[in-house]
Amino acid sequence: MRAGNRHGGWTLRLFQAMTLCCLLFAGLAGAETITANWREVRPGDTPAAILREANERPLPSFDPTQMQTLPNAPGGTWVVVRSMPPWTTGERVLSVRHPGFGNVSLYDGDRLIASTSLDDFGPPLHGHGRLIFSVPGSIPASRALLLKFDAGTTPPGAVTIAIDSWPDYLRDDGGWMVFATGGFAVMLTMALMALCFTLILRDMTFGWYAAYLVCYALIQGLRSGFVFHPLELQSLAGMADVLGVAATALSVSFAALFVLRFARIDEFVPMLRTPVLAFALVMPLLVVMRATGIAFVVDMAQLLLQPLVLLGAVLMLVAGAIAAARGSRHAWFFLVGWTPLLILTALCGVQQQGMLASAPWLPDAAIAVGAFEAIVLSIGLSDRALTIRHDRDRARELADVDPLTGLLNRRAWTEAATAVFDAGMSRPVALLFFDLDHFKALNDKHGHAAGDRALVAVAAALRHELRPSDLLARFGGEEFVALLQGVDKDNAMQIATRLCRRVHRLDVNAAGAPLTVSIGLAMRTPADTVASVVERADSAMYAAKMAGRNRAVCAGNAGPVLVRRAEAK
Repeated sequence: MRAGNRHGGWTLRLFQAMTLCCLLFAGLAGAETITANWREVRPGDTPAAILREANERPLPSFDPTQMQTLPNAPGGTWVVVRSMPPWTTGERVLSVRHPGFGNVSLYDGDRLIASTSLDDFGPPLHGHGRLIFSVPGSIPASRALLLKFDAGTTPPGAVTIAIDSWPDYLRDDGGWMVFATGGFAVMLTMALMALCFTLILRDMTFGWYAAYLVCYALIQGLRSGFVFHPLELQSLAGMADVLGVAATALSVSFAALFVLRFARIDEFVPMLRTPVLAFALVMPLLVVMRATGIAFVVDMAQLLLQPLVLLGAVLMLVAGAIAAARGSRHAWFFLVGWTPLLILTALCGVQQQGMLASAPWLPDAAIAVGAFEAIVLSIGLSDRALTIRHDRDRARELADVDPLTGLLNRRAWTEAATAVFDAGMSRPVALLFFDLDHFKALNDKHGHAAGDRALVAVAAALRHELRPSDLLARFGGEEFVALLQGVDKDNAMQIATRLCRRVHRLDVNAAGAPLTVSIGLAMRTPADTVASVVERADSAMYAAKMAGRNRAVCAGNAGPVLVRRAEAK
């Protein structure tokens, strides 16, 4: 019975797999296969004449599903698109991916169906990440369609062309929108996080990174047309070329400034500091040259841009690799995020030269790799932020703590005591001022090392006897202070007496006798400040010394409390 169930289960799975395959092949069979031919625009050309010419003699052909780099001819480029049988009926969508920023027109014979561009906000349909044209159902699928790519200041990209039904196009468009929106959201979110770190930590490393991410997101947003549709940033229409050049140059500049600080190039690769910094300064000059409007200067800037971008990217990669090899922890984050982006940029550049036509996904991959880089480097920056915080906490701890005894130092104790005094008179506050007896004699006879050991032992004893909430500090030399909250005078005197006994029991000799301590006690009054209470406790401590040491005296008390050696156990 179990074997039959297993057999039935496998049969069901096989049937499901066959059904899925049939649906897949049915979908493939229903998709339109198209061919394409191209020719440069010549004076006197008309759409109908181009279509007749394409029917009479063969024109250069290409596979429109593969990336095709069209020439940037002075008059533009004609592209003839034909659907292969079996033909479908009804309204269809012709789409062009990566068309550049120039204008593209669709003709049916001599009749212009529509004309549009990535930054067009007019009546024609607007695609997301591509140009789209609605082909009416009245135009037979067997009829050739004609596209004209107008000449522009920059050549059209490596394009792909497709004809789909509206449901197929909308499904594909929805998937691309989710992908692109997610990629740009990640980049801009990471940039915002870096900007917040810049303001909180006052560290421009995060600021350079935020600026770089914004520039890179702008580059990809312009190339894909995302900033125009769906973002509808109509104010940027007509500025795509200028903004693209500026964002490209500035992204390298900001990346160079970022890697200098993030990977600590100054420390690990000092010989490359100057070249990397030079790129950070030179790239903005290209933006200025491009903005002059002088033909020769603009052409020079355009000629230098791509080689310098590639050279700068490689230089930063080399600097990061050397820094990582020499021990820079954060350089590894940079390498993991930067290397895939550099490789992809190089591949896209090769594709623009007519190679790698079978990888039409490369331009869109730049968005995904940009998001990946943003996440990796943001993790690295978070690690840097934690390191900075740890270093600052450690520095503050070192600034607040006495290095020998581990107690608060005088400055930190004064700040903490002042905060207690500022809180008001809701609870009594007692201050104990300690001074080790015959400490100078101990140093003179046994050396400073013995004196240091005595101070450490006394500090440990006092810390053990007092509560964690009591503010205990080394005030200077052999002097200690303790601020006790919520303790009245009688209890404070009992604590001081106990501390005298505790120090007396330590196995430390001072000038041939056990180490002892004199303690002065002062209770806070409404008119007191920290300084005035310390002064009164210090005076009481001197009274204890004058009375014979190894005892506690309360400021204002005529009868000091004496702790005899015989009582120490």
